[in-house]
Amino acid sequence: MYFKSNIHEELLLSKGFKACSNHSKYNSLGKLYVLNEAIGNGYFWIYTHENLFSIVIHDFYVHEDFCIKSDLAEYFSISYFESVSGEELNPYRKISAGCIKGFWSKAYPYQAVFHKKIPIKTIGIEFMPAFCDDFLKNKYPDDYINPRTALLSIDETRTFPEMIELLKQVEHYSGNGISAKLFYESKANEAMSMVYDYHLSNEKRKKIQLSSEDIRQLQNVASYINDHYAYEMPLSKLCNIACMGSTKLKQTFKAYHACTITEYIQQRRMSQAEHLLKQTELNSSQIALVVGYKSASRFSHLFKKSTGLSPTDYRRCANNKKI
Repeated sequence: MYFKSNIHEELLLSKGFKACSNHSKYNSLGKLYVLNEAIGNGYFWIYTHENLFSIVIHDFYVHEDFCIKSDLAEYFSISYFESVSGEELNPYRKISAGCIKGFWSKAYPYQAVFHKKIPIKTIGIEFMPAFCDDFLKNKYPDDYINPRTALLSIDETRTFPEMIELLKQVEHYSGNGISAKLFYESKANEAMSMVYDYHLSNEKRKKIQLSSEDIRQLQNVASYINDHYAYEMPLSKLCNIACMGSTKLKQTFKAYHACTITEYIQQRRMSQAEHLLKQTELNSSQIALVVGYKSASRFSHLFKKSTGLSPTDYRRCANNKKI
């Protein structure tokens, strides 16, 4: 879920948020919104610096599944998801916790479903077009690289610990006044620097061109995984379905689905596990077996990696009980 100051205040208000003056948990330099208790519980906090960038914190849950469909005003963001449960719909994929995600609002209309009762906890920096197209270009005309390209090259990754550390520093910062303004400005610049470093270190990776036949075969593989995610799936079987060698399948699958085959299987398993935790009384060991894991500890580890919560805590949240 992505919102921006002022421009998106109308959207916030339409979704049940209202301005709040209680800043005991958040830096008073920003603007705080509280969610209507009839809809959910928690806060949305944002600090905007001279229409160049915003620091944004989501920390709330909703009582019912929360759908959002929005063609947002243009901005670019880099965010860390600490806890979340839901799916993006355009294109479809599970939203995962524990990852860094780059986003450009004009790349496609944003559509997503966030699951009820599960905390949505994120920290991000949103860069406005004025920062990317005016500030950077004017300050560094000879070295300018379009941030759209750099941010989208990140997409979603778990291999960016430096950015996670930076965003956590931003989240927990408690200074005020000019100190806070200088701190947030420095961290926004540092974050963009790290985005460029990440992009430049990976831009030499060969972009894979997919034919219509490749896409059709990859869709067949995904459909097979969707129907058989709980079973062992040797790579050789998937290669036979795709009519591809193992190297080509792994490369083209990641290019098309933006994740590895193993990650795709895990996403399907975790989605079903979330459903079972909410809708059944099966314990974690039983659910692990149902979705395809022989080891309950392995399942619990992967589930927390996916949602930010252990299976036990996820069920408590889903049943509206305190962790």
